[in-house]
Amino acid sequence: MLKRFFVLAVVVLMSTTLVQAQENVIRIGYVTPQTGPLAAFGAADAFIIEGVEAALAEGIEIDGTTYSVEILVRDTQSDPNRAAEVAADLILVDGVDLILVASTPETTNPVSDQCEAFQQPCISTMSPWQPWYFRSAEALEPDFAGYEYTYHFFWGLEDIINVFITMWDSQDTNKVVGGLWPNDGDGLAWGDAELGFPPALEAAGYTVIDPGRYENLKDDFSAEIALFRENDVQIITGVMLPPDLGTFLTQASQQGFNPRMVTVGKAALFPAVIESISDGLGNNVTTEIWWSPSHPWQSSLTGVTSAELGAAYTEATGNQVTQPIGYVHALFEVAVDVLRTSSDPTDPSALLESIADTDVQTLVGRVAWGQEGLPPHVTKTPLVGGQWQVGETYPYELQIVANPNEDLEIPLTGELNLVDWN
Repeated sequence: MLKRFFVLAVVVLMSTTLVQAQENVIRIGYVTPQTGPLAAFGAADAFIIEGVEAALAEGIEIDGTTYSVEILVRDTQSDPNRAAEVAADLILVDGVDLILVASTPETTNPVSDQCEAFQQPCISTMSPWQPWYFRSAEALEPDFAGYEYTYHFFWGLEDIINVFITMWDSQDTNKVVGGLWPNDGDGLAWGDAELGFPPALEAAGYTVIDPGRYENLKDDFSAEIALFRENDVQIITGVMLPPDLGTFLTQASQQGFNPRMVTVGKAALFPAVIESISDGLGNNVTTEIWWSPSHPWQSSLTGVTSAELGAAYTEATGNQVTQPIGYVHALFEVAVDVLRTSSDPTDPSALLESIADTDVQTLVGRVAWGQEGLPPHVTKTPLVGGQWQVGETYPYELQIVANPNEDLEIPLTGELNLVDWN
């Protein structure tokens, strides 16, 4: 009898210890496209997460209690349906306390929807705020109260339009723009006739030639090219998947269509994409710059500067710096700040209160929700313009060539050139 009591006591003690140990673990779920057409967005994830885990190796102390932090990474395979599926698993099976998600509306939106449905705190980035916020038809209604569990930081369409126009205005063109906006979350938002690029460009004195939405991974842009040639388009813009940019530029050159400027979001962000385009057609392509080693801020989590983080990435991987490095790092900066300032990092209500009160300076700029003129749960970070030019260290290097916001401390690193395929 005494032996049975002793065994039961040990079991109870072990169970209690296990529960206490589990209670002192914070689980962060991170959803990202690491394979598939969007894999370039997640290429630096492993490097960033390794650094975050090292910074949190001793845990986080909150109100005298030290919590260990576990990061659970899930690959969407660039599929929105899988993004929703892995988000649900993180919530319902893995029991995460906080979800982080990054990289295009095809990732951020389905994950955010799951978090709203299951009442799970979530922070997202690397998608313009409009396609994220207007993912629900209710968000178009004037009395829409906003989302409850999901928060987003990035720039908006108004910012990238301003950057693109600033670059175009500095060059001599006929101001006729051809739009390549696909039939996906980004393309529908960028090409929207009321809220997207067309009305803003026309208000700035540009003529827009819009062939309509095309399906991603298109293998023949002949119809679009013919329309652009017919209308003497001198500027090409759009938001394309990496394979589509290469296909379009190659076919345009083969068919004798030579625009003076090519300014594309998404695909043109990555050096590997520009290098992969044949015959040097990626040279002088322009795009937006979210983050670079020239950005003047440092990490609130590790103290490293943008330049130091970029150098560390290149040393560790041998690869050229890409823009998601700064934003994925900043996403975890925000998450750790939220956890540290929370009264209870395992309580959803406490986390939501902490997220709402966030005010932290990150590698990509200040993140603080509640900015005037923005919808609830949306905050913006800075944006400048860049151009791929023949480099000294790499075949092509992204130079900062436009900064419409003179109050920003982000320096220019080069001068803008016209495309020259001759």
